[in-house]
Amino acid sequence: MKQAIETDPDETGGAPPRRRALFAAVAAGAVLVGAGLAWRRHALRDGVDDAVQALWRLDFDTPSGGKLQMSALRGRPLLLNFWATWCPPCVEELPMLDAFYRERSPAGWQVLGLAVDQVAPVTSFLSRYPVGFPVAMAGTAGVALSKSLGNLSGGLPFSVVLGREGTVLHRKIGKITPDDLRAWGSLG
Repeated sequence: MKQAIETDPDETGGAPPRRRALFAAVAAGAVLVGAGLAWRRHALRDGVDDAVQALWRLDFDTPSGGKLQMSALRGRPLLLNFWATWCPPCVEELPMLDAFYRERSPAGWQVLGLAVDQVAPVTSFLSRYPVGFPVAMAGTAGVALSKSLGNLSGGLPFSVVLGREGTVLHRKIGKITPDDLRAWGSLG
């Protein structure tokens, strides 16, 4: 009769071979996931940096028929907000954005609302609910622009905080909060 020989895990250099292989596979997977995430962040940051540089060269129509040149806003902190009249959270946050603008503009802050909408509904909306900050028309192209600035889902509202140097300091998809505005106000 043969007897099974049991080995102590310490005698074989730690865990049994199958367990060591499993640990090695998990560790290798973690390294690959980490490397992939790091690459994605780096690639996204580079893409966003290029998009921000292109943003400063754009101009937009205003609801009143004028033009707004982004280059005129460079050099001071800017809260750029993508919104639409048909987006309830967008409409709900406009009074907070307006209060932020009125409170922070003496310190150099700017706010720009880019409407991902059509002129007629924006004009009608602003006649009933005016804001002190400028609004420009991004139209449906605003979705692609917001995606290039880091809004991977293309959802609204989407806000981007740009510093004095013209670089992205913060991004947020979804409705802003008073805490967001307090934190962003200290960035400029």
